Amino acid sequence: MRFVIVTGMSGGGKSTAMRLLEDIGFYCVDNLPVPLIDKFMELFTTSNTEISKVALGIDVRTDQSFAQAGKILRTMRQNGMVFEVLFMDAADVVLLKRYKESRRMHPLCTLAHSRVEDGIARERLVLEQIKKDADYVIDTSKLLTRELKGELERIFVKNEEYNSLIINILSFGFKHGIPADADLVFDVRFLPNPFYLDELKYLTGNDRGVQEYVMGFAEAGIFLDKLTDMLRFLIPNYMQEGKHQLVVAIGCTGGKHRSVTLANELYKKIKEKDAGCSVTLGHRDL
Repeated sequence: MRFVIVTGMSGGGKSTAMRLLEDIGFYCVDNLPVPLIDKFMELFTTSNTEISKVALGIDVRTDQSFAQAGKILRTMRQNGMVFEVLFMDAADVVLLKRYKESRRMHPLCTLAHSRVEDGIARERLVLEQIKKDADYVIDTSKLLTRELKGELERIFVKNEEYNSLIINILSFGFKHGIPADADLVFDVRFLPNPFYLDELKYLTGNDRGVQEYVMGFAEAGIFLDKLTDMLRFLIPNYMQEGKHQLVVAIGCTGGKHRSVTLANELYKKIKEKDAGCSVTLGHRDL
């Protein structure tokens, strides 16, 4: 019996994760009151059933005793119960945006604390210990649904070794501003600009002509090698520190030629190296 408890920040993607787990064969039960968790597990582990995979969703919507969830889970483990905890998270600014788009009230908002920001802050305090104790933490701030599906399949279908760090490689144009969520920013405007060549001006770094032009300069290859080497040093250290999201931003003037080319190349190099984490690629200004 594989038993997974799915929890996390409201708006962090728990409901989506539950649907995806159901698609890959889990029997899913959502919004169960916290005091019933251990009884629910005992029912499945002691009864004669053909169900082999169960996912139980719990969050602060359940009841006022959710603050005791961490204590209950630790007690269950001490009593020999085997289960995994999947924690769904997202950056506060992303959670706030999702609530504004859905026009829903945060479950911890009260008449005295009616701002969504207050609810998010209170929820983080309640969930702090559970997040620390979780087996898997997935930050959905920049994940598409298909990428989240891939993460869940990697953990619960392929049973691959998992680390919660997700690396987002992002190209951008400086004239449109540096990405606000960038952790590391690299400027590739030192390379010749294909924009000034008529045959390449209206192409992008996804086109072979631009790629061959940009990577045809020795400096581009040297930069890529040095950047890759630095990231391979940083990644395990970020993992050890407990970081869940790393945004590596590569910028040129307009965000269409040089930055796109180098972001594509960096993605391939980091992806091919088994770093124990997931890598995504995006082009903000393409």
